[in-house]
Formats: sequence, structure tokens, C-alpha cells
Amino acid sequence: MATMESLIGLVNRIQRACTVLGDHGGDSALPTLWEALPSVAVVGGQSSGKSSVLESIVGRDFLPRGSGIVTRRPLVLQLHKTEQGLEEYAEFLHLPKKKFTDFAMVRKEIQEETDRMTGRSKQISPIPIHLSIYSPNGKVDVLPFYQAPVVNLTLIDLPGLTKVAVEGQPESIVQDIEIMVRSYVEKPNCVILAITPANQDIATSDAIKLAREVDPTGDRTFGVLTKLDLMDKGTNALDVLEGRAYRLQHPWVGIVNRSQSDINKNVDMIAARRREREFFANSPDYGHLASKMGSEYLAKLLSKHLEAVIKARLPGILSLINKSIDEIETELDYLGRPVAIDAGAQLYTILELCRAFERIFKEHLDGGRPGGDRIYGVFDHQLPSALRKLPFDRHLSLQNIRKVVSEADGYQPHLVAPEQGYRRLIDSALNYFRGPAEASVDAVHFILKELVRRSIAETQELKRFPTLQGELAAAANEALERFREDGKKTTMRLVDMESSYLTVDFFRKLPQEVEKGGNQAAASSGDRYSEGHFRRIGLNVSSYVGMVSETLKNTIPKLQYAKRLELYKSARDEIDSVSWSR
Repeated sequence: MATMESLIGLVNRIQRACTVLGDHGGDSALPTLWEALPSVAVVGGQSSGKSSVLESIVGRDFLPRGSGIVTRRPLVLQLHKTEQGLEEYAEFLHLPKKKFTDFAMVRKEIQEETDRMTGRSKQISPIPIHLSIYSPNGKVDVLPFYQAPVVNLTLIDLPGLTKVAVEGQPESIVQDIEIMVRSYVEKPNCVILAITPANQDIATSDAIKLAREVDPTGDRTFGVLTKLDLMDKGTNALDVLEGRAYRLQHPWVGIVNRSQSDINKNVDMIAARRREREFFANSPDYGHLASKMGSEYLAKLLSKHLEAVIKARLPGILSLINKSIDEIETELDYLGRPVAIDAGAQLYTILELCRAFERIFKEHLDGGRPGGDRIYGVFDHQLPSALRKLPFDRHLSLQNIRKVVSEADGYQPHLVAPEQGYRRLIDSALNYFRGPAEASVDAVHFILKELVRRSIAETQELKRFPTLQGELAAAANEALERFREDGKKTTMRLVDMESSYLTVDFFRKLPQEVEKGGNQAAASSGDRYSEGHFRRIGLNVSSYVGMVSETLKNTIPKLQYAKRLELYKSARDEIDSVSWSR
């Protein structure tokens, strides 16, 4: 029993925590932890005796009274059993650590807190007031040796159902109250305490009508019949209390509250409870039901039922709490650690975020994440393919070779090998390499920019810092632009180096033109302008260009990878130089 009472107390604390976090059930479109926690909602029409029932269960006079709609906000009332000998007190969630020992002040605070939210008009609000009452295990009553037990219980007092709007209320007040009440009682974990006056036909009971709609099987509904002492003489409510007029899964409980005269005379709750017990014990109609009537029995009945509901719902509650913890921890991982206040710690945090981005960027380039393979594709496929497509066939045609060689000779034809012709043919041929070389730099630049964008998007730690994301992207892209320009200059320098210095040994190793007599000088001067002579020149130039092409296919990628290391350092320098004061 003690374990279950502790469990009810734990559920009470969870409900308080939910309320602090803005999760207080009611009209919520999303599933909430509050909805998984069992509670008891008190439902009834205006002047049905709802407030008196609550006060009878608590044993204290603390609720506002008056005509019309008095309860204009839900009141979440939690009863907590404390150790014997401790002072009884109340505490509001909106006034933490302030203990109310005068319950008249509790009534005043409920009224004032309602007015703070709704004004002094007769408007209603779905935002609940959270009140906890702490009381010892038992209070000595006026009867000898009688202990009035205090139970752990959560009750939600809701505005009374009404049929017409009175002066000062909007026309929608009837519907607004019903929507609010429904938002609580339609939840499957809500126990409905349906309050109905005994001097009213049960068929016209607003509370029973609503309970029947949201709980047609009656599994969640407890019927409470009030004002039994006000029924006409010669009549009784046995048909209802014994379940013949309207049957529920749980037994009906009769209550005798204080009369308005008792309230006006400030008759205390102890005396009221004594009169209630005497009424049932001495009644010829209800004497045989006396042990199962009254506010004290109702409190114990609800507490016992609440224990059973919690026990049945416990696996689902634990599952929902664990799921909520996992979701919150995931959200915290996404949000990251709190940002420090001092500048040094902030700089350290920023550098850590930049390192996280750099790590992911390297994974894209070096492997582990996709993207780096596209750079290899530029060097292994795109660049060689572009070099193969260069128009060397047209450049080294017999007609163009003859033209270039003749122009290089000027008025004095060459004697043996047209050196100037060779140089011009090779220089103009190597100039074709500039286009593919520049294109390879641009292609790598485009891939790196895309990888920067993807790396920033994949760096989870950066997601809560959009300004830092923008600064980081700008710094990286600025470094990439400089890398592209510098890469182009260095790549063009490689091409120019091949043009400015021809490998002489290559030509020395070429087959020499030798006459049948073995004397090259004896070759006819006409052979220098023969088709075969120009064809051999074209083959020699083509071989040299091919050698240079293979060299560039190897050196351009090496250059690009070397520049990539410079990019890391440059980007880091850019990050360090950004003004983070924004």
C-alpha cells in the first residue's frame, strides 16, 4: 500500500512538472505526457454541488463561491499525505515556496489568479491553476478515536456546465465551457466524477449526459449524488444509488454537503462530516448503504481506483517517459552544449565547431563520405578525355606543317632540321593544353564548393548557429576562389614551362634522316620540302606533344592536391580572422 501511495505521489510530481513546462492536458492536438497520467476530473452543472464535494473530500473550506460561473479556470488540486504532526498547508505552483496555512487566503488567491488571467469579467480560460494541499495522515475528529484519513489524490475542478449565457458573458460561453470540459474527460486516462443533484431528474443531468457520450461503457465514470437531504419528504434516491435508474460500472456514492445556511454560519468541515455520517447512519432510506456513502468513503474509493489505474497504465507511462527522454536527449544533442558567456570560452566553442566542419570536409575528400571520388574523376577521366580531343590532327596536317616550317625559314631555307619550325609547331601545339588545364581547375573548384555546402549542412553542431554557418561558408568559399585563381596560375605555369624549354635529348634519340650513301649532308635539297620530310616532322612533334601530355596528366593532379593542403590552412586562417562579435 505504501508503495502505491508513493507511486501516486510520483505521478503528482510528474503532473506538476508537466504543468510547469506548459503541458497541462486540455485541448491539445498533440499527444502529451499529461494525457498518459491518470487523474480525476470533476464534472457537473452549475449549482450541482461540485465545490462542496471537493471541499468535503479535502476537509477544508477553500473554494470561491457565488452565483453564476465561479470556476472559470481548471483547478488541478493535488492532495498529498504527509507525516503525522506536520502542519497542514497549501501551495500554488505559480507561487512556489509560499505556504498558505490560512485557507481563506487560498480562496482569495484562487479568485485573484483567475482574475489575473481572465480579468474581472466572466470569461473563462483553459490554463489551469495548480494547487497542492499537504496534510498529515489523519486528523483527530470530534468523535472519540476517529481518524479522518487523508489520501493521495489528484482532482481537476472544471467550470460548471451551463445552458444559457447570462449578462456579461459572451454568447459562446455555453459551447466554450463544454469544449473545455470535453477536452479533459474524453482522454482515456481521465476518471470522470459526475456530480448530479438528487433533487433533479437523472435523465436531465448534464454530467451524466456528457459522461455517457465520452465514456459509453461507464468504465471511467463515478456517479456522485448530492443534496440528498434536500429531497422532498417521502421521496428518496435509492433507484439511482442502487443502480436501477442509471447503471454504472462503479457504485454510486451519495453525498450530503453543507447547506448555504451552514456556509453562511461558517460551520467547519469537521462538523459537516459528522453531520453527514449521522445523516446516513440514522436514515431509514439509506441506513443499509451508510458504509458506502459520504465524502470520506468517496475519497478512499477514488484513491483506490486511481492506484489500480496507475498500476494498469504503468508500463505505458514508463514507455512514454523513456520515449520522451530519448527525444529530449536527441534534441539536446542537436542543440549542443550551452554557449559560454566569456569571450575566451566562446572563441573555443567556435573553433571546436569549425574543427567539426573541417573533419567532415576532410571525410568527403579523403573517403568515408561521398564527394572526393568526383575529384578523382576529373583527373582520371575528364582531363585525359579533354586532352585526347585536342585538334592536333589539324594542327599537324601536312599543309599546316609546310606553312609553319616555311614561315619559320624565312628567305633562307633550313639546311637539315627546321629547328625554328619545330619550336613553333611545338609551342603552338602546347598552347592547346591551356584550355583543358584551366577547365580541370574549374571543375575541382565547383566540386569543392559543393562539398563545403554539404559539409556545413552535415555538421550537426552548426545547425543551431545559422549566422556562423553563413560566415563559415563565406570564409571557405573566399578561400576556394583564391585557390582557383592561384591554381590556374600555377597550372598555366606548368604548361609554359613545357613550351619554354624543349627536351633536347628527346629529339637526339629520334631516328635521323640518312641517305643511302650514308651522308646526311649529301641529301638533295629538294627532299627538305618533300611530303615525307614534313610527315616525319609531324610525327616527331606529335611524339613530343604526347610525352608532354602524359607529363601534364600527372603533374596537374599533383599540383591540385598540393593546393588542397594549402586550402585547409587558408580556410582555417579565414575562420580565425572572422569577426564573431556578430
